[in-house]
Amino acid sequence: MSSEKVSIDQLDTVIMDQLERYAALATDDMKDAVKDAGKTVRSEIQANAPVKTGAYRKSWTVTKQAENSHSIDLVVHSSNRYQIAHLLEKGYAKRNGGRVAGKPHIKPAEEKGKEELVERIERALHHDA
Repeated sequence: MSSEKVSIDQLDTVIMDQLERYAALATDDMKDAVKDAGKTVRSEIQANAPVKTGAYRKSWTVTKQAENSHSIDLVVHSSNRYQIAHLLEKGYAKRNGGRVAGKPHIKPAEEKGKEELVERIERALHHDA
């Protein structure tokens, strides 16, 4: 942090400038962390998804829903096989009795993404401070 002499009349302006600078850096770091966490979730789902033809595994993508100067909203979803995601995750009843066991691959990926996001944000905020 640089030191400069500031009159008492300018102190509030200088403090606000520094706070705005810190907020901009923190926002950029958080947006990057969210994007990386989204990619991690997608990769984890693809790595652990059930495979029959590979189309379900390849269908997972990260889509930006909204972004403004302070936030970003991403969604990880199956672009064209979303109808079977719940069935493959939780399992389902067969037509003639019995059940097909689920293969949890979405929930574990979500948990790993959350952990990575928290770690990245904490690291970024401690680094910027």
